[in-house]
Amino acid sequence: MLSVGFKTDKGMKREANEDSVFVLPDRQLYIVADGVGGRSSGEVASRMAVESIANYVNDRPIEDVPGGSALRAYFQDALSEANSRIYEKASPGGSFSGMATTCVLCYIRNDYAFVVNVGDSRAYLVREGEIHQVTEDHSAVRELVRSGLITEDEAKVRPDRNIITRALGGESRIETDFFSFELFPGDTLILCTDGLYSEVEERRIAELCGRYKTMYRLTRQLVDEANRNGGSDNVSVVCIRIQ
Repeated sequence: MLSVGFKTDKGMKREANEDSVFVLPDRQLYIVADGVGGRSSGEVASRMAVESIANYVNDRPIEDVPGGSALRAYFQDALSEANSRIYEKASPGGSFSGMATTCVLCYIRNDYAFVVNVGDSRAYLVREGEIHQVTEDHSAVRELVRSGLITEDEAKVRPDRNIITRALGGESRIETDFFSFELFPGDTLILCTDGLYSEVEERRIAELCGRYKTMYRLTRQLVDEANRNGGSDNVSVVCIRIQ
């Protein structure tokens, strides 16, 4: 049994919200996207991403897909289709030139979570008070951290920390990351845009997870905390607790 909450907010500094959230509880599928681009292009890109993935799942029932490599290929195809649609609309010279979006999604089946991501929107697992980042950011600073050229603390303050190296719509083809793991009662999954983790430390996220029992309240507290700490970006959160 699952308990789910979600919220998206434009934050304290931005004029518009370019994040999108899509929840399909009957399919146990949850999606968060963070659009980038001039004017309203980011909003268009993120909305196109979640709608395209949702339509793909509705047209090709995910319940019919066996697990393992078949499920990984299924999501690769779903995100590739979304990528193609955004890339075509973002062609140079048009009104939406250069737009793109990050995307992280989670699908739950038979006590297992399957997580797919492109960009720097993240999935976290909070288990027994400890928080674990499931996804790897596709960003310039993460590449530097992985190569040992800068430290984690240096990465947090670099001016180029928001530059992403993969995004839906950024290139004609896209490569996704795929993760799967078993779930246990009491686990909490968090999908979020960088508007959350850039303002709220991971240990604080874990602390709030232990404090709030309903996902409705947890998502609102996480968003409120991000805004209290500056709210420099749009912030979107989906929280899923295994009961």
